[in-house]
Amino acid sequence: MQDKLDRIIEARMKLKTRFEKKMSETPSIADDRPMGTGPVNRHGMPKLPKGQTETQKWPVLDLGYHPEVSLENWRLTINGEVENPVVLKWEDFMALPQTEDTSDFHCVTTWSKMDMPWKGVRLADLAALVMPKETATHIMCYGYDTYTTNVAIEEALKPDVLLAHTVFGEPLEKEHGGPCRMITPQLYAWKGSKWIKRIEFMNANKRGFWEERGYSDTAYPWRNDRYS
Repeated sequence: MQDKLDRIIEARMKLKTRFEKKMSETPSIADDRPMGTGPVNRHGMPKLPKGQTETQKWPVLDLGYHPEVSLENWRLTINGEVENPVVLKWEDFMALPQTEDTSDFHCVTTWSKMDMPWKGVRLADLAALVMPKETATHIMCYGYDTYTTNVAIEEALKPDVLLAHTVFGEPLEKEHGGPCRMITPQLYAWKGSKWIKRIEFMNANKRGFWEERGYSDTAYPWRNDRYS
């Protein structure tokens, strides 16, 4: 088991080196005129993006269907433009390196919930497990509720992008995407699929559910980048 974990960490570092320049140039890190207010976050952006209002609640937004996904039946498929496609059971997923991180959650419907403590598996570690091919440019995320959303690979591999199973020290509730959802703290939250079941690495961009309905492909909060 330790050998496997060591291989994942080594592969993650190779991916970091491969995509580090692209990640460092993304707007949520490198924008020299970000739109927002308040103290700066850990990436140098204003903590509250333009058009957002901080909330203490955590509103529930979805397609109107909350799938029942037991841990026994949960599967995560990772395939597409990768060297080693896999299908993970829950116990496989939980045996991977676990990351705890506190980040802000920005919903395109104009609310932000700050300082949310998450626990889960970095998407970068899942990518290290399957090793994206040189042709991979984007991922498509699929949910058990039929939801889809696309993310550029340089955004997906950032260290705060998690497949989270725990928040505020408790298992993620079904209404918020439990048992497992993706979070994208440097993008609007619709880029993180609830009830995630598949990650497809792609060699070209393809629109997901909301992107096909007029939402932005890129979804940068500090550019007020809500619609295409």
